Amino acid sequence: MTEPLILILGACLLDALIGDPVYRLHPIRVIGHWIRVCERALFALGLDGRFGGMLHWVLVVGAALGVWFGMRLGLDTIHPWLAFGWDLFIAYSLLCTRELLEQGWRILHDLDDLPAARRRLSLLAGRDTAPLQRDGVVRATLESLSESLTDGVLTPLWAFCLFGLPGLILVKAISTLDSMVGYKNERYARFGWAGARSDDLIHWLPARLSVPLLALAALLRREHPLLAFRAARRYHALLPSPNSGWSEAACAGALRVRLIGPVWRQGRLVTEIYMGDPDWPAELDDGDLRRGLWLILTACLLALAVVLGMIGLI
Repeated sequence: MTEPLILILGACLLDALIGDPVYRLHPIRVIGHWIRVCERALFALGLDGRFGGMLHWVLVVGAALGVWFGMRLGLDTIHPWLAFGWDLFIAYSLLCTRELLEQGWRILHDLDDLPAARRRLSLLAGRDTAPLQRDGVVRATLESLSESLTDGVLTPLWAFCLFGLPGLILVKAISTLDSMVGYKNERYARFGWAGARSDDLIHWLPARLSVPLLALAALLRREHPLLAFRAARRYHALLPSPNSGWSEAACAGALRVRLIGPVWRQGRLVTEIYMGDPDWPAELDDGDLRRGLWLILTACLLALAVVLGMIGLI
C-alpha cells in the first residue's frame, strides 16, 4: 500500500511544483502522433467506418498500455527503482492540474489587455475568441475550467487511485482519442464513435460527482453551495455533452453567475443561451474570474483528499 501512495503523492507534488512538462516526446504528443498514423493507415485500407474506429481504439489504447508496460518490465529487470522512476515520470506527465489552473490565472492577468486575453483563451477553449468582450472572456474561461475539472482532473486522478497507472493511461489515451476523432462530421461520425462513446463512459460518474465536490468547495469558499446543486439539476442538459454540463452548471450556481452566452465557432453563432437564473449576473469581471479560480483550486484539493481517503479505505 505504501508504493501506490508514494506514487500518487509524488506525481501530484511534481505536477504542483513543476507543472506539465513541455517536450517533443511528451506521452500525450506521442499518443496523438500514433493516433494520426493509425488513422491514415486504416483510412488507406478503407476501414473508415465503425469497425475501423473500434480497431483504431484498440491500436491506440493497446499501444499506450503496451509501451508503458514493456518499458517498465525492462527497467524492472535492471532495478526496481528504475521501474518506479518510470512510473512516477509517466504519472506526473499525465496529470495537468497546475497547467489547467495556470492558464486561468494567465487569462486573469491579461484581462486588461483584451487581445492578449483572447489569445490565452484560444489555448483553453474550443471556440472563436475574437468576438468576445471582457465579460465573454471571463465566462468562457470559467466554462472551460469547470468542464476541465471533470475530464482533466477528477477522472484521471480517481482512475489513477482506483486502477493504478494503467487506469490513468487508459483515461488519458481515450480522452486524447476523443479530442482528435470524436467529432460528428462527415469524416469522423462513424470512425470516431468508439472514442467518443468511451470518453462519455469514463467521465460519466466523475461528472456527476463534481457537483457535490464543487458544492463543498463553495461552502469552504463562502460562496453558494445550495445553488450549485440546484443549478446542476436544472441546467446541466443545456449542453449537448452528457457530462460537461454538470460541472459547468454547478460552477455557475456556486458562483451565482450566468455562463455560456453567445458562442461562435468558425465564424458562425451556434448559441446565445445563458446557463443560470435570469437574475444572476452575466456581465462578469476579473473579480468573478478570481472567485472561480479559487473555487476550482479548492475543488482540486478536495479531489486529492478524496483520493487519499479512497486509498485508506481500500
